[in-house]
Amino acid sequence: MGGLLWLICALTAIPMLKLLPFFGINKYWAAACLVPIGVPLLAWYMAIKLQELEKR
Repeated sequence: MGGLLWLICALTAIPMLKLLPFFGINKYWAAACLVPIGVPLLAWYMAIKLQELEKR
C-alpha cells in the first residue's frame, strides 16, 4: 500500500511541472510532490495564485 502512495505522488509531479510556471511558481517546486503533503500544499498555493490572477 505504501508503494501505491509513492507512485501516486510521483505521477502528480509530472503535471505539476507543466502547471506551476503558469501560476508564476518555479517548476522545480514540483519536487514537493514527492512528499505526500506536498500535493495539497501546492494545490492550495495554486488556488491562491488563481484568485490573484482573476482579480486583475
